Amino acid sequence: MKGTQTSTRNTGAAEEKADGFTDAERDAIKERAQELRAAGRRGARAAKPDPEVEVLAKIAEMEDADRVLAEQLHAIIRAAAPNLAPKLWYGMPAYAKAGKVLCFFQSAQKFKTRYATLGFSDPANLDEGTMWPTSYALTKLTPADETLIAELIKKAVG
Repeated sequence: MKGTQTSTRNTGAAEEKADGFTDAERDAIKERAQELRAAGRRGARAAKPDPEVEVLAKIAEMEDADRVLAEQLHAIIRAAAPNLAPKLWYGMPAYAKAGKVLCFFQSAQKFKTRYATLGFSDPANLDEGTMWPTSYALTKLTPADETLIAELIKKAVG
């Protein structure tokens, strides 16, 4: 039988295609491209939608467990660092300083993982020693977790 065959391999939680991206990763890339195109179409003079409204709308679309975590994180981040700008980044709620994403929330449902993630990008000032965590798995938030996250956010901004 002649024809083109696409190879896939099972990676556990998701199918990875021959190009190295899962369907969920490919969707995230498409969302980021749409975000960039929308920003370009608006231009400098156009009225820009409120990024916080966009983030809250994306959070509202999430499944229950992820939505609750995202809402809690949004409140913690906005209280700990009101100067961070909420924005969508690869279709995920993110928070930026001077246009650079400092932290983001990745729902478990988005990439079909068993836990959601609070991640930090390179601009976050979390450097400590020669090795430090850049993401945290989340299943629920206790008051102690909320305090730790607020401290991490403040440090990341610093």
